[in-house]
Amino acid sequence: MRSRREFVTSAAAVGSSLWLSKLLPAATAGEEKRFEGIFPIMQTPFTDAGALDTETLGREAQFLYRAGTQGMVWPQGASEYTTLTPDERFAGAEAIVRANKAAPAGTKPSVVIGVQAPDIATAVKYARHAEKIGADGIIAIPLNAGVGVDEGKQMEYYSAIGSACSKPLAVQAIGDISVDLVLRMAKQIPTLQYVKDEAGVTLPRLTEYRKREPKLRGVFSGKNGPTFLDELARGACGNMTSAGFADLYVATWEAWKAGKQDQAEDMFGKTLLLIMDAQTYGVAGQKYILQLRGVFKNSKCRRVQGNVPLDDEAKKAIERTMNYAKRWFHALEA
Repeated sequence: MRSRREFVTSAAAVGSSLWLSKLLPAATAGEEKRFEGIFPIMQTPFTDAGALDTETLGREAQFLYRAGTQGMVWPQGASEYTTLTPDERFAGAEAIVRANKAAPAGTKPSVVIGVQAPDIATAVKYARHAEKIGADGIIAIPLNAGVGVDEGKQMEYYSAIGSACSKPLAVQAIGDISVDLVLRMAKQIPTLQYVKDEAGVTLPRLTEYRKREPKLRGVFSGKNGPTFLDELARGACGNMTSAGFADLYVATWEAWKAGKQDQAEDMFGKTLLLIMDAQTYGVAGQKYILQLRGVFKNSKCRRVQGNVPLDDEAKKAIERTMNYAKRWFHALEA
């Protein structure tokens, strides 16, 4: 039986590289920048009074480009998007694009704006706005979170979104969204080039994408990436991760890309400590990490999400992990 490290190394060198060479052809002049690497789902900051804090949202964007991320995504599930008004979503997207323009040349991450909505007409408005403000791409959660909506309606929804914006479109596959449906939509919708797949069990779905060689430029994983290296070995082009410790994900990704397997394993072991905190304490815990890093002013949420409440004991647990992990952070505090 092969060891895990042997599997990771051989899969990366053979399976993943061959597949990605077909899936992600070299970019040509005038072609959009390829999306790959670390694309954190940004948390949404609120003032103590509960209003959207666009100033802090812009500071989070600046923190992410200092962390070396290849992209940033907002607003999705971990951004509490269902609590935001249309005006707040417009204002937040504009604040992120504006802040990202300050990134030094050659290090500017791609900005991907979430355009999902309960109905097609509203999603189209978000997609058109994303293009107007200069976003690099868009992403959409399926209608009704991918549950109980027939495939024809999902196809209509994504087709309308894709027609409303010329930028690359990513499907966030959750709920009942099958790999087969994603691939059929990719054949019919020219702008549908990426998928963030976290429907069902991630690893076998990544293998299915690889075997079927889809008409996609990349498949991202999600769920904070607890099996990130195995996901990369199966052909994932990156992960849409937590924001507060994005620099650890970046270090893991860069070691992987450079073929430094031991270094990637070592850094990912450190990243896992904070992944466990993010999964245990949910959005509030992720915001508290950003607060400890000097990016957020508080950890206020509009929608509670997490297995364990962010009480004083939870905060102490996160602080212990942060005190250990901070020696590997390289993004300067805001």
